[in-house]
Amino acid sequence: MTRRQCTGEYKVKPIKQKVRELLGHPYPSRIPKGVFVEQWVGISTDEFHRAKDADVKYMRNRHPLLDLGWSRADCVRYLTSLGLAKTPKSSCLGCPFHGNAQWRHIRDTSPSEWADVVEFDAAIRQGNARANASGSRLLGEAFLHRSRVPLSQAPIDHVTAAERAALRIDADEADAPENGVVDGCSPWACRGDTDVLTRDDFGLAT
Repeated sequence: MTRRQCTGEYKVKPIKQKVRELLGHPYPSRIPKGVFVEQWVGISTDEFHRAKDADVKYMRNRHPLLDLGWSRADCVRYLTSLGLAKTPKSSCLGCPFHGNAQWRHIRDTSPSEWADVVEFDAAIRQGNARANASGSRLLGEAFLHRSRVPLSQAPIDHVTAAERAALRIDADEADAPENGVVDGCSPWACRGDTDVLTRDDFGLAT
């Protein structure tokens, strides 16, 4: 069995570690009662169902876009008014829901990050006890790219007509392999945290 798999390696765990350092109480020291950070999480009204509280007392999540009632379109309009129209959507570095454009951007603009995700992709191939948030060992083979081939060999430079036909996607959805999932992902609102995911003909979570 092969799968694309979300992981904890680039997600909440390292953020919590950094927060503890910033508070002056790195693990395993105890954080005094009443000491916490307030973290603003950019979840828009389109994704309100993904907003959630932090699971530790030393972090408190705020959702300012929900407080403002802003959708993703509202955010784009605001950023455009500031001359920041090309602001990319947020996501984890090693997110398996990246589209080819996102993988190319990492490869072409940040060689060190590309080397990191290629190494990580190879490391999870046979499963890794630290590869998901629960610590459960993965079964079968895990890959970051939707083609389920090593990221270093994945066809990220184009989506062929044969691939589109095989995926049975229509014109309105033709850019999904290119641009990734519509609502993106982030450490605090990971698609992999969804209780029930639907799957396409290839078993990909959608």
